[in-house]
Amino acid sequence: MNIHKNARLTPQGRLLLAERITRHGWPVTQAAQAAGLSVRQAYRWCARYRAGGIAALGDRSSVPRRCWRQTPEDRVAEIERLRRQRLSGPAIAAGLGMPVSSVGKVLRRLGLGRLSALDVKPPVVRYERQRPGELIHIDVKKLGRIEAVGHRITGNRRDTRRGAGWECVHVCIDDASRLAYSEMLPDEKKESAVAFLDRALTWFAGLGVSVERVMTDNGSAYRSDLWRQACQERKLRHIRTKPYTPRTNGKAERFIQTSLREWAYAQPYSGSQQRSAALLAWLRHYNTARPHAGLAQCTPAARLQSLLLGSTEGTVASSRPGYPNARRGGPGQGSPTATGDSRRAASLRQPDPVVTLALGGILCPPN
Repeated sequence: MNIHKNARLTPQGRLLLAERITRHGWPVTQAAQAAGLSVRQAYRWCARYRAGGIAALGDRSSVPRRCWRQTPEDRVAEIERLRRQRLSGPAIAAGLGMPVSSVGKVLRRLGLGRLSALDVKPPVVRYERQRPGELIHIDVKKLGRIEAVGHRITGNRRDTRRGAGWECVHVCIDDASRLAYSEMLPDEKKESAVAFLDRALTWFAGLGVSVERVMTDNGSAYRSDLWRQACQERKLRHIRTKPYTPRTNGKAERFIQTSLREWAYAQPYSGSQQRSAALLAWLRHYNTARPHAGLAQCTPAARLQSLLLGSTEGTVASSRPGYPNARRGGPGQGSPTATGDSRRAASLRQPDPVVTLALGGILCPPN
């Protein structure tokens, strides 16, 4: 119970006061003095105790029992009907001849204070492929070039560098193991995207992973004929996300957020070259040492090893629970969800030893 900071007694103290007066025969004046209350307040607690017992000694709500000027129910229903037609609060108030503040209070009470509350939220679809390379996610994030430490670090707007230009970080992440590969490139044109795809496929091939599908958004580079030809030559099935639906490519989007937080904006850089040089070390840490929440605190390298060996004994599978609308197996975007019984069960398993990736992309087993 949230007792008021100025309250003299708790419910237990009020009960003691009432029992001293009603059962033990204490004078009201003496009992009030012992409790540090006024005589008048002591009489009030005794009256409430006699009327309702111990339950009556608790704190009461300060909400009035009746609101004489409350908006009628039929008017509330009319406000809701108009709101569901996507009318704004002022428009509803003008149509019904009511104050805008009153209409706003009713809408907030109904949970319709924002028009976005009327939109039907799509169901959450979790998917995860079974084999490494069965599906990789590719995306690109534009970052401003660094000429010197800017206002984001110093807090001084005069340190802003205008006209420095942009550079792009291209990311690629495996759906099953979450193993990631990234590069800093000068642009996001189709030539750069195709060259990045070649290097990413070579890197995964060095780990024993054969890529079958690639998922991207609808950027111009990924809709180009050059990208389509590159996928055909490498026998890759290209899957594009639904327009304006980045959550479909959620693993790449989430990896970009992690990269920005733990690498791009984790420390001040004196220039873009220093930031690019730090990317390789951070990627090694992400793949081999950083626990992944989607893998029940297992590292992507350890998960890749367990999937390539074809054994899950002593390893940690994905801890995401199954969803009724989770799509499993077959072609397309869907694939299996968690293999563990639950997040609790997965957390009780012992994770794999640390696995490292040597230079050149060779998977090194633990000692």
